[in-house]
Amino acid sequence: MNTPGLKAALKRGALIAAANWPLVVVQFVAESSLKLMLAVPIVGGAFLVALLLDTSLTELLRGDAREIVTAIITALMQSPLALAAFVAAGLIVLVGGSILTWVVKAGTIALLAEAEQIAGPVERPPLRFELLRGAAVVAIEPFIAGSRRLWRRYVRIGLGLLIVYAITAAVYLAFVLGGYALAGNSAVLLGWTALAAVASSVLIVWITLVNFFYLITQMVVAIEDVSVREGVGLALAFVWGHLREVAAVFGVVLVMVVVATAASILATAGLGLIAFVPLVGLAVLPLQMAAWLLRGMVFEYLGLAALGAYLSHYRWYHDHS
Repeated sequence: MNTPGLKAALKRGALIAAANWPLVVVQFVAESSLKLMLAVPIVGGAFLVALLLDTSLTELLRGDAREIVTAIITALMQSPLALAAFVAAGLIVLVGGSILTWVVKAGTIALLAEAEQIAGPVERPPLRFELLRGAAVVAIEPFIAGSRRLWRRYVRIGLGLLIVYAITAAVYLAFVLGGYALAGNSAVLLGWTALAAVASSVLIVWITLVNFFYLITQMVVAIEDVSVREGVGLALAFVWGHLREVAAVFGVVLVMVVVATAASILATAGLGLIAFVPLVGLAVLPLQMAAWLLRGMVFEYLGLAALGAYLSHYRWYHDHS
């Protein structure tokens, strides 16, 4: 029997995610809560710098989140104790907020796996709303039950992901900063700058692949109800044994994410131009909020639709392996 086609798997995943649309909202709220919690130590660090080092708060809070954090850390390096307090606060919020998102993800994946299992051939035309309603399994009790069953294993998987992030960041920073320190003349520095740009591209690809395997491991652990170590082994076997199909889904979803990101950047730039128009510029803030909500929902939906496609392929792989 042939494996599910790319179009059929993507359509099935998209329809199952649409049938369980409250999960999109739940995931968006969880991810947004983590981002808002991370803003607390950043703003606190800015006030700490302003109080201790007599630095302008306006200058510290200028730019994006990465530039703000860099400016705060640079300023706090003059006071090691304050820097240690800022880093500790950031780590506490990061780990605590991430645990919340992992617990929520446990319930989400458990419900989505159940929906994919019981859903009929929703991907086959014509679209039948009876089948689509049959794939809707969202309820509070099974969501809590899924979170309770999987949260410890998901926390272990998530902590492993954070460790991989930390090692990757340390290696990347050591590579870039060490290379610049060794570059003694302008010609070598120019070549090293190009090499650093390549390293940044490799870093993006690596993080994308790590996140992909992280999702597959979560999926396998939820379906098979196994330990984290067994789940990692089963995930590797699935990806390697079903590489072409899984890579096709990954590639299509990645292109869609890139297109959605480009569209959001253009929309943000357009709203920035509107802000300079008298009176009309007053409408920019609610438009920006609406664009932020729409962007977040779209990205969460794309993620759950991709997960539904992976679930479809894994069910076929499990039944025929």
